[in-house]
Amino acid sequence: MADNTPPKDPKSDKPAKKGPPPMPMRGLAISFLMMAIFLTVLHLFSNSSKKVGEVEYTDFVNMVKGGRIAKVDIANDGAGNHFVTGESKDLNEAGMTKFRTEIILTEKLMEMLESNGVQVNVKRPKTMLISILANIVPFILIFGIIYFVFIRQMKNAGRGAMSFGKSRAKMLTQDKNKITFKEVAGVDEAKEELQEVVEFLKDPKKFQKLGGKMPKGVLLSGAPGTGKTLLAKAVAGEADVPFFTISGSDFVEMFVGIGASRVRDMFEQGKKNAPCIIFIDEIDAVGRSRFSGIGGGHDEREQTLNALLVEMDGFDSQEGIIIIAATNRPDVLDPALLRPGRFDRQVVVDLPTLEGREQILKIHSRNVRLSDKVELKKSARGTPGFSGADLANLVNEAALLAARRGAEFVEQEDMEEARDKVMWGRERRSHVLDPEEKKLTAYHEAGHTIAMYYTPECEPIHKVTIIPRGRALGATMSLPEKDRYTQSKKRLEADLLSLMGGRAAEELIFNDVTTGAHNDIERATLIARAMVCEYGMSQTIGPQNLGSHSKPVFLGQGINGSHEHSEETARKIDQEVQRIITEAYDACMKILTDNKEKLVTLSELLIEREVLDFDDVDSIMKTGTLPPEGKTEEKAPEAEEPEAADDPVDEASSERTEPA
Repeated sequence: MADNTPPKDPKSDKPAKKGPPPMPMRGLAISFLMMAIFLTVLHLFSNSSKKVGEVEYTDFVNMVKGGRIAKVDIANDGAGNHFVTGESKDLNEAGMTKFRTEIILTEKLMEMLESNGVQVNVKRPKTMLISILANIVPFILIFGIIYFVFIRQMKNAGRGAMSFGKSRAKMLTQDKNKITFKEVAGVDEAKEELQEVVEFLKDPKKFQKLGGKMPKGVLLSGAPGTGKTLLAKAVAGEADVPFFTISGSDFVEMFVGIGASRVRDMFEQGKKNAPCIIFIDEIDAVGRSRFSGIGGGHDEREQTLNALLVEMDGFDSQEGIIIIAATNRPDVLDPALLRPGRFDRQVVVDLPTLEGREQILKIHSRNVRLSDKVELKKSARGTPGFSGADLANLVNEAALLAARRGAEFVEQEDMEEARDKVMWGRERRSHVLDPEEKKLTAYHEAGHTIAMYYTPECEPIHKVTIIPRGRALGATMSLPEKDRYTQSKKRLEADLLSLMGGRAAEELIFNDVTTGAHNDIERATLIARAMVCEYGMSQTIGPQNLGSHSKPVFLGQGINGSHEHSEETARKIDQEVQRIITEAYDACMKILTDNKEKLVTLSELLIEREVLDFDDVDSIMKTGTLPPEGKTEEKAPEAEEPEAADDPVDEASSERTEPA
């Protein structure tokens, strides 16, 4: 534990005072000085403007008798003394037109004033209290104005200046944080890593008996929405130690050196409360690589990073402080920050698997009134590539859709509609297509459907629709049987074939092509180029990596990486990409030509029904008609819910879109 006693003054045995200088006393002195200056200036201006002079009573009588006074004011000060103030018609010897004198009020004096035509105004006598208040209130008002206008601003400015270098880390308590590891699902490996950190803080001897040391830092990296911050909140809820949280952007200020000062102050707070945990969210705001390439550097950010590096593992670093940081850009962090001794563990928070998605849906639907017919496993199968945040949004959208139609429970249809809304946008039923455009869209989507149906390597069809949704005029959706981590060459070729279905159907039926397939062509080109340049799936080019054009450029890195081959190789790449796409298009055209009658039947029923599911498509392909009423629900579970395996892959879908 750190020593909290204040340091002693070297010239005295008494401990030196801590904290900022006493602002109230200095402010009081400054306020009195400013008030005195103000009153002096006010008095000078008042005297110079009024020019009131004291005259003797004899001179006053002579002025009255000489007809030099037009009017006077007689006032009583409340103590029996009377004063006369007035104006003379000409200047007196002192050059003043206004005068004041003390009198004894008698009838003779009043008769003299009346006989000389002087206008007399008698004022009520002032009490002692009124006189005191009349003299004190102006001073109080002036003092209050000076205090609130000047002194308060000086105090606030002083306090702000003193707090620039203070850390903005907030300390969480058990009362404010109720999240535990039970409320985190789909990231079991990351939970185990952080659970070990929590156990180390609770019982360090258990791990130290064999010579192990407490890890200094844990870096959580992963795609946005995977639950990095949620894991940190769960650690705060599980650990019985102080938990400080701060964002990386809180270190950066417009003043140079403030970020480094805040880092040092944050670790000072941590040392006083050790053992503790400090969570830095979005650490890439201050931990970016110190590379002086394109764009130059940022001295303030580099100073902050240097201070963070020294505090985490320097000469004066101390045990008992664990840093947990989160970022979705680990590639831009400085290598010195990532080395062991600073961040000993780098935990990757992946997108949830099929089982993980089902667990996440169960957690987010605990407070939602689900129908007994809702199958969360089916919803999990239909959401490959969804993060925890996406799944939470899906459940919320389903609840809103059910509430909008006045239902008492959320049904499976609401879950599927919410999924489609999150992935492709809301249905635009007001976007009415004319008959020709509707027919074209129906044949386009029917072409995708037949190509996928007769290609075994494609994922099973979920449904096909020609209702506009988002920017898509129609869509053919598939429901993956299992999650996948890798893609085979045959599966990629099958995806290319299914993507060509819409364009091939347009050419086969209408002998013309439209812009509706531009998204399909774009995706097919990316897949084919990746097969040639990255996956080594071309016999002509061979198994070599020729660079990816999709990698982001960061601080001068990766600018020349995508052009490290000759023009001859580039020409071969283009030829191979064209060959792969052309072969897929020809294969798709052959499938549609062989099943042209089914293509026409499927398109006509799609124009009539607008939405067809797998059972409808399967019946049309086998019998040429829709399935009888009542048999769809019996076949649906068998067709749409094959057993799931344990590997993820993105859900495939083909759509006809509006031109960009």
